[in-house]
Amino acid sequence: MKIGFIGLGNMGGPMARNLVAAGHAVTGFDTAAPCPDGVTAAGSAADAAADAAVVITMLPSGEILRTVADQVIPAMAKGAILLDCSTVDVESTRAISEQAQRAGLDAADAPVSGGIGGAAAGTLTFMVGGRDAAFASLTPLFDVMGQKAVHCGPSGNGQAAKICNNMILGVTMIGTCEAFALADKLGLDRQKMFDVVSTSSGYSWSMNTYCPAPGVGPQSPADNDYQPGFAAELMLKDLRLSQQAAEGCDADTPMGLAATALYEQFVEQEDGAGKDFSAMLPRFTQRKRP
Repeated sequence: MKIGFIGLGNMGGPMARNLVAAGHAVTGFDTAAPCPDGVTAAGSAADAAADAAVVITMLPSGEILRTVADQVIPAMAKGAILLDCSTVDVESTRAISEQAQRAGLDAADAPVSGGIGGAAAGTLTFMVGGRDAAFASLTPLFDVMGQKAVHCGPSGNGQAAKICNNMILGVTMIGTCEAFALADKLGLDRQKMFDVVSTSSGYSWSMNTYCPAPGVGPQSPADNDYQPGFAAELMLKDLRLSQQAAEGCDADTPMGLAATALYEQFVEQEDGAGKDFSAMLPRFTQRKRP
């Protein structure tokens, strides 16, 4: 398949590389990142999109996505598919889908879970919004770049699933870190706490798979001085998207709102920038009750 790929950074680069390794012809463009080996460099986003059966975007914001869509949609062949794998706001996603359909194209949103490691290993999970036919056409590409793709419904529903998932993740990580900090002050050994909670009703991905306590549970960024697997800044971005979406549809999300405020404080006023989002644990252990 001939594929255009716009956005070749930490996530897009490995994804494009895996498509090349699977035999696809990939033409790429990025304003800063170099093309991976095997990817043909284009002079512009429009050039990368020309004659491609699928154009994939992996971009940092809805504003940038809208700008790129304005460039690539006129260059795409009728019947081609615009596949956006960015994590952006639902409103931008649905607007771009409508824009693509007016131009005789199909579109799907497919934000990912799995991080940089999953992108490199080809083990991402895709949350997909779009028509059934588009999902069927894209499934072979999802199979190359990931281990699972879930069709969540019409355009925008992939972003909705990602936003809801990461709001849960942000809230549960804060709860997990608070509990470890409380256990410390109560004199409860962290390993004993993990042994109990990981097999009890407090079980969660944040505890069992991505434990924020160094030396406890499986290997996680906590064991590497909280170097990011998933940066606190990215969690803040996703939580802000969740609150933007909640405001837009009049949903009451007090825990999501509180998590957003805590990550804003952690990233923008404390020392959370550049750290993994699980570095909330040392933050809480250093603080006293207000």
